[in-house]
Amino acid sequence: MILPDFKAFPRSGRVLGIDWGLRRIGVAVSDPMRDFVFARDVIVLPRGAENHADLVANIAMQENVVGIIVGLPLYPDGSVSDTTKMVCDFIDNLAEKTDLPICTIEENLTSVSAQEDMGRVRVRDLKARLDSESARVILENAIAMINRA
Repeated sequence: MILPDFKAFPRSGRVLGIDWGLRRIGVAVSDPMRDFVFARDVIVLPRGAENHADLVANIAMQENVVGIIVGLPLYPDGSVSDTTKMVCDFIDNLAEKTDLPICTIEENLTSVSAQEDMGRVRVRDLKARLDSESARVILENAIAMINRA
């Protein structure tokens, strides 16, 4: 079920964070108390793959989470882009695959923040880890908002 905000989102339990991409999906998960967030391996998708929602729903089940947070890419003025529409389509598909509550959070500048947190790394390592590090930032930001709601 897609929630409009964090008011009805579960207050405890593990949460999955997603940084959606057409070729790579960043994944992060919290501990049950939500004190720590851990980046997981990036899901690398072959060109033309359409099973994004199935893969994320399976990870949610394996990680035993109580909810899912998806980063929503918006322009700085809050308007939507073609990518925003693709993420919304992904969320709609994901909602059909799982009964878990799903919320979105703006993801502006999460990649920049994640890259700063990673420090100096080789380009190959940056490519392999950046999306899941971005998912970690998305999830940390969402948890902070959930705690304030």
